[in-house]
Amino acid sequence: MQKTQNDMQTSTLNNPTIRLSLATMMFPLALVLFEFSVYIGNDLVQPAMLAITKEFGVSSAWAPSSMSFYLLGGACVAWLVGPLSDRLGRKKVLLAGVVFFVITCLLILMTNNIESFLALRFVQGFGLSVIAAVGYAAIQETFEERDAIKVMALMANISLLAPLLGPVVGAFLIDHVSWHWGFIGIAILAFLSWFGLKAKMPEVKVNTPKQPLRYIWDDYKQVFKNKTFLALTFGLPMVAMPLMLWIALSPVMLVEELGLSSFEYGLAQFPVLGGLIVGNIVLIKLIDRLKLGTTVLIGLPLMLLGTLIVGLGLVWREYFLYTVIIGMTLVSFGEGISFSVLYRFALMSSNVSKGTVAAAVSVLMMFSFFIVIELVRIAYVHFHLWAYVLSCITLILLWFSFPLYSLKKVMQERQAKGEF
Repeated sequence: MQKTQNDMQTSTLNNPTIRLSLATMMFPLALVLFEFSVYIGNDLVQPAMLAITKEFGVSSAWAPSSMSFYLLGGACVAWLVGPLSDRLGRKKVLLAGVVFFVITCLLILMTNNIESFLALRFVQGFGLSVIAAVGYAAIQETFEERDAIKVMALMANISLLAPLLGPVVGAFLIDHVSWHWGFIGIAILAFLSWFGLKAKMPEVKVNTPKQPLRYIWDDYKQVFKNKTFLALTFGLPMVAMPLMLWIALSPVMLVEELGLSSFEYGLAQFPVLGGLIVGNIVLIKLIDRLKLGTTVLIGLPLMLLGTLIVGLGLVWREYFLYTVIIGMTLVSFGEGISFSVLYRFALMSSNVSKGTVAAAVSVLMMFSFFIVIELVRIAYVHFHLWAYVLSCITLILLWFSFPLYSLKKVMQERQAKGEF
């Protein structure tokens, strides 16, 4: 039996979107605690990877693979998690995902070689898909458009404590105890978030017909036929990738290449990630004053300028540490004022139910992250800092092609409809 056109249309909420207030922020705060635990599951571990690879007796070239396999795990299940949440409910799937993530954090304590460690990092990455394909979709459905963007920016700022604290805590664990305690702490944080989500997450009712799971591919075909969706979605990793590469490669660049200590490496993260925090704050302040999308048109040229400043460090090597920190801080600021808006546009560009669309966004983003990080990791072995810098510049330049055209098209369509 073929699916009817109505079955493939957007799911409509039975309950209307709500205004942002202190009371309604309890759900995003519970969600961001889980998001924080998932993110620090990467940011605390990456600084420890030099010690972990040494413990397992393998090359430090494996260090970025911890992050790329984590992202790959998220990409491989997001396609199923989103549609499942359309059928079973966002809350049930999210709560189950939290429990699964806690279990994997404890299982990784038993690993004794790089193969089993990376396999469990892959499985741990399922937590990323639950956040991206279920949690973010629930935020977009629960709040009004601009409030949803504000909530995403606020969540980003809170979760950014992970990459700020992660390197410092990771360095402390390496120097004084063991990397194993990091995963125990992560499991405890995620476990606590389960109770907050259980109590505060609303049961968002969706009018999606209870179609069998074999119809999932029909939904995805409709999503992937949408050229605007594809352009905006592939634009997301182009915007986020320079900072992702920084997080993945900075332990090798700063500690091995430039000779910084673990503590100095942690301190170097503060201005870079501080730029992202400031960018999100600026976005929250400007979102009600400018046409939606304007901050992206401001942010991307700033990101390009930042990558070029990083490139100057290859000409004057003695200043590379300063140029990479200044340049990446500017890149992070540009991402902060751009990403949440681009995500909203990508999610709303398709009429298919939002769990499926969010899953499609998540799959494409995380596969892109995995592929690019692994390619740059391999290139870094041969070309060192050149591989990192040229990759960042290329990614931002690519954004000024079809993604920019699609963004301007969406903004023009919104203007024609009288939407601000």
